[in-house]
Amino acid sequence: MRKEPPPPAVGKMFLCFESKPFFATLLAITLVMLVWNLQPYYENIMSASSRCSAAAGVVSIDSAGIKSVSLGLTAASEKRLVSPPVDPNKRTLRAYGSAAALFVQMGAYRGGPSTFAVVGLASKPIHVFGKPWFKCEWFPNNGNSSIRAKAYKMLPDWGYGRVYTVVVVNCTFPENPNADNGGGKLMLNAYYGESPRRFEKFTVLEEAPGAYDESNYRPPYKYEYLYCGSSLYGNLSAARMREWMAYHTWFFGPSSHFVFHDAGGVSPEVRAVLEPWRRAGRVTLQDIRAQAEYDGYYYNQFLVVNDCLHRYRHAANWTFYFDVDEYIYLPDGNTLESVLRDFSNNTQFTIEQNGMSSILCVNDSNHEQDYSRQWGFEKLVFRDSRTRIRRDRKYAIQAKNAYATGVHMSENVIGGTLHATETRIRYYHYHNSITVHEELCRQLVSIDALNVTTWIDKVPFVYDDNMKKLAPVIKQFEKTGIRR
Repeated sequence: MRKEPPPPAVGKMFLCFESKPFFATLLAITLVMLVWNLQPYYENIMSASSRCSAAAGVVSIDSAGIKSVSLGLTAASEKRLVSPPVDPNKRTLRAYGSAAALFVQMGAYRGGPSTFAVVGLASKPIHVFGKPWFKCEWFPNNGNSSIRAKAYKMLPDWGYGRVYTVVVVNCTFPENPNADNGGGKLMLNAYYGESPRRFEKFTVLEEAPGAYDESNYRPPYKYEYLYCGSSLYGNLSAARMREWMAYHTWFFGPSSHFVFHDAGGVSPEVRAVLEPWRRAGRVTLQDIRAQAEYDGYYYNQFLVVNDCLHRYRHAANWTFYFDVDEYIYLPDGNTLESVLRDFSNNTQFTIEQNGMSSILCVNDSNHEQDYSRQWGFEKLVFRDSRTRIRRDRKYAIQAKNAYATGVHMSENVIGGTLHATETRIRYYHYHNSITVHEELCRQLVSIDALNVTTWIDKVPFVYDDNMKKLAPVIKQFEKTGIRR
């Protein structure tokens, strides 16, 4: 049998050359895949373009005829791996946290068939130096499309705000957005600046199905008179609060209501004084101590009076704003009904102050005086008689015609403002007496002072016993009224 001669040696050499390129190529592909999978861990070393260059590789044949793959980077890729030099004069600013909220809501109220008010606080610098704005949107429960309305904002604190300023947002729709009484919710867009791209959107009010009652927004109202008190703070005297409540429940009569706001000043003793009146339905006491987290003017009193305005906007014919060391008085036999009837063509009227000494009492040696048993307005009978000086005024307002308000009057009303009221109504101000727990009569003057001007610290005082004369009536009213 004829045998084939063995293959020549050169043939073996070519077989070797054909298998080695296969293994070299396989090795190259394996290395490429390894680099590709490890890429997320080396992003700070190799750029995306360098990855492409590495994946492509460079194939070369050495002198022995073996193919090899080079994973080297191009010159351009190598340049990109080097971080650009840092400019020491280029500064960066890093923000951490926020100093004030864009908007802090206290309350939101329906003011009529088509109008709503949202009362809150906002960062004062944003509103003073920027141009933030608001937009209102009603989402009905019936699945219909939402209804939008441009909001009108008011800043009623006269620039007194601190970190926060008071903002009242009025939302007025073309018609009642809840006309079918199916309910819905009012949402507010609060924008950081002029740009419409950056804003916060939140629900401010929800109206349950059947909750809307149009009769709530037209006369007759529940009360004739409503008292909206400012923030109560400090160490208030329970005795002075008792006297104030007895007097003004008598003054305003049975068709009146008093709203107080506790900012830390209602101690257990003061609460005990108010409790009988609360049980009788004459007093509402709201806890607003949370306002301390937001640095506004004077315990956020502008926020409080605006919230009270809109919360009780259609609760009474007239709403009064004054403090618990002040007493409303009608001179010359006027009645409250006749005064307000004559003033009714005005939306608001201001009330002039009678400033009283909080330390001066009469030393009457002819009649033994036990001042500890007398009420504050009964024994403090010396009035500051200076003229042509500016004194703070307080006011009453028909709240239905006001969009926002202040501590001493409103600048956002429909209708007139009356100031010439001093012959019809005034108020006595016993400044600094509300926090005195010891005896008020800290300086006695001779009975001769009843007929002359008494000068104390360069301030003239004259005898004024108008309030003193009312003390027996008020005390009897308290006994036969709330405490019977």
